[in-house]
Amino acid sequence: MAEQEEPARTGLVQRALSVSGVHSLVSGVWGYVDSTIRWCWIPGWLPSWCPTSQVQLQTAEDMMLRCIDGPFLKQYVPISTGNRLWTLTFSSDRVKHRTPMVLLHGFGGGVGLWAHNLEALSQRRPVFALDLLGFGQSSRPQFSTDAQEVEEQFVESIEQWRANVGLETMILLGHNLGGYLAASYSIKYPHRVKHILLVEPWGFPERPDTVEADRPIPVWIKALGAMFSPFNPLAGLRLVGPLGPALVQTLRPDFKRKFSSMFSDNTVSNYIYHLNVQTPSGETAFKNMTVPYGWAKRPMLERMDQLQPDIPITIVYGSRSSVDSNSGSSIKKLRPNSHVEIITIRGAGHYVYADQPEDFNHRVLEVCEKVD
Repeated sequence: MAEQEEPARTGLVQRALSVSGVHSLVSGVWGYVDSTIRWCWIPGWLPSWCPTSQVQLQTAEDMMLRCIDGPFLKQYVPISTGNRLWTLTFSSDRVKHRTPMVLLHGFGGGVGLWAHNLEALSQRRPVFALDLLGFGQSSRPQFSTDAQEVEEQFVESIEQWRANVGLETMILLGHNLGGYLAASYSIKYPHRVKHILLVEPWGFPERPDTVEADRPIPVWIKALGAMFSPFNPLAGLRLVGPLGPALVQTLRPDFKRKFSSMFSDNTVSNYIYHLNVQTPSGETAFKNMTVPYGWAKRPMLERMDQLQPDIPITIVYGSRSSVDSNSGSSIKKLRPNSHVEIITIRGAGHYVYADQPEDFNHRVLEVCEKVD
């Protein structure tokens, strides 16, 4: 009897979401909500709904970087159409002749999350860390709704940044979304890239066509997925307003642990909060690049044959990460005549560079020594 009722309930949910137009209603309502509340402002004579500002984001980043010894440069690098990319530069006369490394953060991140790595990595070569367009302190423009155009906007912003900084070639290290963009950039501008390091990269495999028979997705999860598909991934953080900082601390206490050797307070959660309650420009762009459940609309594995074979690739995974490392093996099979190395960092999760920073820094430096 229960087996007969399950399809009926599934059909009922689907009809409720499609025939009655609930999905469209939610989409329309959210279009209004996310175009007003997401910028965090209500009438000027009242306080901000979300306790944040550009100044607070800058202060939060400064707190993240306060443990770094030695000088480094902070600047906005102009790109086209009046946009700017926020950039940290670590360089000295001793290493400036070596190929620079450029760090691209992941979704919802910013330059401050490299706090464990910047000083160590810059001992051997210049290091540049930038906030991707639409994230952190970089400009937050309106992106296209087309996944391919969004990807091109990201890639072109990196290329314009490179030209204005004056780099001839570089080592590209990207985490999560940054790994996807590092691969995309290298396909289009191969002569600018000497080595790619993909750290827990997002967006490489295709979405599976079928769900395993022994692990079906419950109807209520499908219903919630349809209901919330119009929402930006981090919309809830903005929607709760003043409760947001406490929400980050409650839901992601692991970030405090990752940086416990540097900070004993809520420095990291405050930074993550202020990063993600500004105008969700990059967040919306990322959503436009995905299909339900976070898969990429344009999987990168389908295009790896377009990458020049003489560009070496190193893929870094955490042994405790939930990210499927099969993409690394797939890249190796797709590039039999190219250098492809897979590194697993023991005891690390998705945020490899923060979970096991000493091991991560050491392994990355070893890889880069082969470049020059």
